Amino acid sequence: MNGEDMQCIPYEVAKKLVGAVMEEEHLQETNRRVLTVYGTNDQEICWFDAKDIFAEMAASEGGVPRNEDDMKAKAVELILHQIPKWAVEDLLVRMGLEKK
Repeated sequence: MNGEDMQCIPYEVAKKLVGAVMEEEHLQETNRRVLTVYGTNDQEICWFDAKDIFAEMAASEGGVPRNEDDMKAKAVELILHQIPKWAVEDLLVRMGLEKK
């Protein structure tokens, strides 16, 4: 889900909209994990391929943390910087952060 021309929402807005990021099995493909992003209203916003996020973490300055809790926290931070605007437009309007 990481397109070059994709508009992402600002990190601070993402922190307000995102309630949880859950690692889950892909619905159609066995042995493929996804990181599903849920809003504070428990509705699914979007998902990211876990392999892509972990590869991005490995390529980053700090690399992939050894501790599982740190790894989850770093993955969530990375995702919060990549929430596509199209996925949350309705939420932004409802929260008064954007006009329809």
